[in-house]
Amino acid sequence: MPLYGPQMHVPIVHHPAYCAEPPEDHRFPMDKFRAVASRIVEDGLLAGDKFYRPRPAPFEWLALAHDDVYVDQVFAGNVSAEIAREIGFPMKPDIALRARCATGGTVLTGYLAMEHGLACNTAGGSHHARRAHGSGFCVFNDVAVAIKVMQADGVIRRALVIDLDVHQGDGTADIFAGDDSVFTFSMHSAKNYPVRKVPSSLDVALPDGLADQPYMDQLTSILPELLKDGQYDIAFYNAGVDPYAGDRLGRLALTREGLARRDRYVIETVRKVGLPLAGVLGGGYSKDMCELSDRHVSLHRAAIAVSNVRKSATV
Repeated sequence: MPLYGPQMHVPIVHHPAYCAEPPEDHRFPMDKFRAVASRIVEDGLLAGDKFYRPRPAPFEWLALAHDDVYVDQVFAGNVSAEIAREIGFPMKPDIALRARCATGGTVLTGYLAMEHGLACNTAGGSHHARRAHGSGFCVFNDVAVAIKVMQADGVIRRALVIDLDVHQGDGTADIFAGDDSVFTFSMHSAKNYPVRKVPSSLDVALPDGLADQPYMDQLTSILPELLKDGQYDIAFYNAGVDPYAGDRLGRLALTREGLARRDRYVIETVRKVGLPLAGVLGGGYSKDMCELSDRHVSLHRAAIAVSNVRKSATV
């Protein structure tokens, strides 16, 4: 039974290829992408009863944010063993296709956000992929590619990246280092991966075990000021759910209610100033796919709730 009634149109992007086949017993929960899509359908969150389906990102898009030699290597399946170890996956055809589709999905999410004000992907947030190569389960940096594509098309000039994954967005910081057209904000666990962090435009490193209220105190003191100071055309929001207290790879202590409050606050605050927002999934780690998918869909629920409130206010 759907949990949501008629709602304002919030485009949600998904592709079946978001799920590849990692090695057996791999700690990356690949099945979560399928589980997230299923939960979105079951909960009646789809406007028009369909996902928007992206095209796999072509070489030309990916080379805007990544070294073209590395992109060639991924396409050809000949990534070096050293880089494959750093990524955490062997570069099989389905892994490469998954990365291309997830990146194409975030590009599409960005364009849909410009059209509708708000859109969400069911994947994305691969923020450890750097210009030269992938890392930390991330083959291509989908948010960086999306921003570069939209800038090249002349659709946007300046972008804000709001990265609330528990891990620092080192790859995004690396790609946009010295680029004043993109402001990268990462709020993350200080002692978590990566060990060697790349400075973002603004990094907020949090102590282990930080709970809901002090986390929100930090966020609410920063985000309005960022929006006030920047003349942005779009915001990309990495809504990683690994700050949750029960996450396998997190070190913070947010509750499920805290995550939902965080997502609602970010989306409301960004949309209140009229800025389009593109939401991506980010990190989340658990062997319980039912729990993990429900945790991730907090992003999509919050997007629809904010859209419904804004729709009611204009009626």
